[in-house]
Amino acid sequence: MIPGTKNNMERNNINPQDLTMASDANQECFPSNDDLPTVLLHRLPSFNSPLKEILQPHFHLLDPADSPEPASSFLSSHAKSVRALICLYNTPLSAETLRLLPSLEFIVATSAGVDHIDLEECRGRGIIMTNASKAFAEDAADYAVALLIDVCRRISTADRYVRAGLWQVNRDYPLGFKLGRKRVGIVGLGRIGFEVGKRLEAFGCSIAYNSRQKKPSVSFSYHANVVDLAKDNDALILCCPLTEQTHHIINREVLEALGKEGVIINVGRGALIDEKLLVKFLSRGDIAGAGLDVFENEPDVPREVFELDNVVLSPHRAIFTPESLEALNELVFTNLKAFFSNKASAIGL
Repeated sequence: MIPGTKNNMERNNINPQDLTMASDANQECFPSNDDLPTVLLHRLPSFNSPLKEILQPHFHLLDPADSPEPASSFLSSHAKSVRALICLYNTPLSAETLRLLPSLEFIVATSAGVDHIDLEECRGRGIIMTNASKAFAEDAADYAVALLIDVCRRISTADRYVRAGLWQVNRDYPLGFKLGRKRVGIVGLGRIGFEVGKRLEAFGCSIAYNSRQKKPSVSFSYHANVVDLAKDNDALILCCPLTEQTHHIINREVLEALGKEGVIINVGRGALIDEKLLVKFLSRGDIAGAGLDVFENEPDVPREVFELDNVVLSPHRAIFTPESLEALNELVFTNLKAFFSNKASAIGL
């Protein structure tokens, strides 16, 4: 629990005196501001977060975005003191920037995806990195299932139909499709993908997945490639990270394998799909529909899909709820505390 969060106290019946004791304990660990562990906040100037205010009492935060000094000069002047860095949202973190921080050992990403971070540089230097999937998994999974239900049952289209007064004119609204007992393939069975599978099992769906490797502890059917996964299922849900290997993993061959009755849901990254090709397939009716929370060139969305009733659009909000953001703040605080206490095993990866 992060001291000072009033909503948490009320919801969990926490005695404020307990938090005072926790705060006193922190003060014992870090007696003065000079002794607080140094953490670099890496963000675009347009990105703000309550994290700064939450972490300030516990860590010495360096924020280049608040400094009049050029970022490269700021980083160079603090290079030796920075062992931990928070990468806020999708702020690019290049190899060039990382090389300005020779003492860096730990990166906390506040996003589920980490395609904006130079992973090769991190691996080469042995930098530990965590993402926010643990905080976001449940809400992202809820959203993915909601998009699938919406596409299958035509809920958003029905809403527009009623609002436009068409129900009074034409009472014969097209039927949607049942979700129960559908075959659903999940691309990427990490935390989010696994939560999606759990939810869809409750609908009586048959679950299969594709991932970098088979997961022995999971009962879902494993497919070694995405084409076979598409061929054997009624819907695909994309939950995998964006890498060189997964860029446009949904290509012509996959879409053709999914077929005219297939549905695709994307809560991963926009560039997992060849977007121009997907628009053509949707426009021609070569697949049945799509639910898209992410796009290749956000916030730009292909205008062609605005007129399609078989597509549900969302502005990259699958992971965001007040509860998930609170969980994110807690996760970042806990991970930083574990790192500076030399308790790597306690870091929530």
